Amino acid sequence: MSRVQNALPNKFVETVRSTFGAAGESLLRDLPQIEAESIARWNLELFDPFDNLSFNYVVPGRLAGGTQIVLKIGIPENQELHTEIAALRLYDGKGMARLIDAQPEKGVLLIERILPGVPLTSETDDSVATEIAAEIMRSLCLPAPINHSFPSTAKWFSGFGRLREKFAGGTGPLPESLVSRAEDLSTQLLESSSANVVLHGDLHHENILRSDRQRWLAIDPKGVVGEPCYEVGAFMRNPIELFGSPATAVAAVERRFKILGEVLGFDRDRMAAWAFAQAVLSAWWCLEDSGEGWEQSILCAETLGSFV
Repeated sequence: MSRVQNALPNKFVETVRSTFGAAGESLLRDLPQIEAESIARWNLELFDPFDNLSFNYVVPGRLAGGTQIVLKIGIPENQELHTEIAALRLYDGKGMARLIDAQPEKGVLLIERILPGVPLTSETDDSVATEIAAEIMRSLCLPAPINHSFPSTAKWFSGFGRLREKFAGGTGPLPESLVSRAEDLSTQLLESSSANVVLHGDLHHENILRSDRQRWLAIDPKGVVGEPCYEVGAFMRNPIELFGSPATAVAAVERRFKILGEVLGFDRDRMAAWAFAQAVLSAWWCLEDSGEGWEQSILCAETLGSFV
């Protein structure tokens, strides 16, 4: 077994296998060769991989000139990896880590490493953290290019159809009342959406890092086209620990909606509706991908639903 394979956390290996099947097995098998080819192609020095690997192999390193980088290797067939590359190219370092190079056909990205790289969870004042996130949201809101390849928020919400299909019209372990309400609200929101801009799509605290270059920068964009207000959803349901205390969660959610509305001009009711519907959709994605973690998203949805 190679150095790379020895360094892989068991949970990462299990996640890749369960999520991607045969393609995941191929990635795990080929990682040493892909990493070696990347080292030769870009003259890299690589360190140990990050310890919070999820669906991709991500390892820090540096170029021969000393530039700090992150090498990211994923499933080439995974469309989400290709939309991430497209989003990084579109933003070109504005409010976001800069893409240095990529080999989409191999699922490989070479990205600027954000340093010191401390996540927004380090900001103990939630009001300040919300203001920071709002400014990042503003900077990442770009018009969708003509003939783009990004998925739409409507396509993402079509996931509820897969949920109904899987459970023969039901909702499985997810509360029927929450799913039905999220389906109705998302339909209303999508029908009344007019602006089509490119959004990060997963802009929560762990994806906003302190940077020497621009104070705070985002990482790991999904790349999705929708209305600007959609972007608040991932931020509102994180960090998940917030929802452990209902009273604290309600106060924090109310405060965040107020700040986001003031900074970005978003309508409070529309933010609340998007945030709630996304929380329920997130629960389904967790159930669909691994069968785990959906309970946390439902907990968020229950709190966010009180604002709709």
